Amino acid sequence: MHKRYLMAPGPVSVAPEVLAKMSEPLIHHRSPQFSAILTDVREGLKYLYQTENDVFILASSGTGGMEASVINCLSPGDKAIVVRGGKFGERWEELCTTYGISSVNIDVTWGDAVDPADVESALDANPDAKAVFVQAHETSTGVKHPVQELGAMLRNRPDTILVVDAISAMGVYELRTDEWGLDVVVTGSQKSLSLPPGLAMVSVSDKAWKLVQKSTLPKYYFNFLKERKALGRQTTAYTPAVSLIIGLGEVLKNIRDTGLETLHTHHKRLSEATKTAITALGLELFARTPAEAITVIKAPEGINGQEVVKILREEYGITIAGGQAHAKGKIFRISHIGHLCEWDMLIAIAAVERALKQLGHPVELGRGVAAAEAYFADH
Repeated sequence: MHKRYLMAPGPVSVAPEVLAKMSEPLIHHRSPQFSAILTDVREGLKYLYQTENDVFILASSGTGGMEASVINCLSPGDKAIVVRGGKFGERWEELCTTYGISSVNIDVTWGDAVDPADVESALDANPDAKAVFVQAHETSTGVKHPVQELGAMLRNRPDTILVVDAISAMGVYELRTDEWGLDVVVTGSQKSLSLPPGLAMVSVSDKAWKLVQKSTLPKYYFNFLKERKALGRQTTAYTPAVSLIIGLGEVLKNIRDTGLETLHTHHKRLSEATKTAITALGLELFARTPAEAITVIKAPEGINGQEVVKILREEYGITIAGGQAHAKGKIFRISHIGHLCEWDMLIAIAAVERALKQLGHPVELGRGVAAAEAYFADH
């Protein structure tokens, strides 16, 4: 008999008070009561995003927000530069290919962050590129890409927008949408916002709106122009995920009460303590520029990372994540997003120690836990 712990990078654990809020009796989505909630939520999203831009809410996973960003900002035959350094970077390219966008790919070794100089070279070679697509946190590899530097670079290119997948990054570290020049920013409910899956949120800058107004790609449900018109009426273009938006309102209220700086410090603290523990165990981090949302660990020689994931899930009741594509079996991933605290991290570290010992890897039980506890005590 196990207590269950959810420490994968989405879906994540949800706070009891948020679950309770979403279990209240349903209200109609065209009622004044819901319009008032929606207005508060949109203002809360602007605070979270640090933006004055419109932030649209779509009933979909984060991938829906990514697709909406492509089809609303581009037209058939347009060219885009795509940073491919993991499964989600590859998803940008797949979306572009699906809609007839010419994709200029910057292939980044998994575990590395993109070099801004490589993006600048691609832009110089392709001055007609309409967009640069990148992840803030590439969850499949645990890498943090330099989106602030990319935003600064694109300020001087008035015809090219920066589109950022912040699905696992929004609220985790400082992302200043307007100040950094991030034109389109996507996030989702099931990762850093600590909600069940089902919502995507997308902010759109004035610069990006110029492309939206010219876009000729087919779109019906994912239509920013329709959503902007509905926003003026304090509603949504189509039936929203009412209970999830009510839950989002509770999350955003908690974020305002906590403050963004405190929230960012919380995630950094969980992340740094876990990474300190992994290093103390003699294990190697996979990402050379690590993200705060997740710790990605190289499986030791002779150990299949999927077996670590399986033991934690089936024997210990703890869900973490394994590697994807060619990294499958070579890494395992511990999330720091969702309704988690320092004690959850200690549980995850202790479980990894025991699983590795069970699989025959020489590990000193308690060494990683002690390193994490020392970090928490000092910070």
